[in-house]
Amino acid sequence: MQYTIKQTGKFKYVEEGQGESLVLLHGLFGALSNFKDLIEFFKKQYTVYIPMLPLYDLTNFDTSVAGLAKHVAKFIEVKNLKNIHLLGNSLGGHIALVYALSHPERIKTIILTGSSGLFENGMGETYPKRGDKDYIRKKVELTFYDPKSVTDQLVEEVYGIVNNRLKAVKIIYLAKSAIRHNLGEELQNINQPVCLIWGKNDTITPPMVADEFKRLLKNSELHWIDKCGHAPMMEVPSEFNIILQDFLTKHAN
Repeated sequence: MQYTIKQTGKFKYVEEGQGESLVLLHGLFGALSNFKDLIEFFKKQYTVYIPMLPLYDLTNFDTSVAGLAKHVAKFIEVKNLKNIHLLGNSLGGHIALVYALSHPERIKTIILTGSSGLFENGMGETYPKRGDKDYIRKKVELTFYDPKSVTDQLVEEVYGIVNNRLKAVKIIYLAKSAIRHNLGEELQNINQPVCLIWGKNDTITPPMVADEFKRLLKNSELHWIDKCGHAPMMEVPSEFNIILQDFLTKHAN
């Protein structure tokens, strides 16, 4: 499924469907393909937005979790979105939390899956490293429980990033920023309902991370998906979507 990328001012984004706003934030190696099943499932009831995060376009100073959260804040302001269901995977979850702490009045619920913000195994230490596609494939496979989930398209996308020197440097900046920007002491300030959807076999943000998020986020619920890695919405979309639909229905108007 191909989606039209719209542009308003400097913001590029996907906008599909109608209803309450469901905003999706991708991770460090994220792409539209990460969310295709989620978009198709939820666009019937929600307006699904995916802002294209400027991972490689910010100044070195702003290439950080905080810098990306500011970009999201400006996008949401330009689109005048309110009562948002804000979902983030990996780095996208981290950005969602930073945004929610600064703009709680616009957030209705938060959904985190494989989120950074507390602890993550250092993608920045193993990525990016130039290498052949077999090497890249093996690194990408660590994201998933089932290596068969890694498509040739996904390998090509990551290969193109890590073999571009400018993009590789930006990835390092962002990975280090995520590790430095620990939210442990701030999460108690989040009051919105939070849904944690976690792969039991996530090796990047392991299960103990989900348990700690559950402990620190006072209004949260935790759902495990067995035989699943760091990107449940890609690896087991049907199970992920059912969990998310139940959560959103519970917090509908």
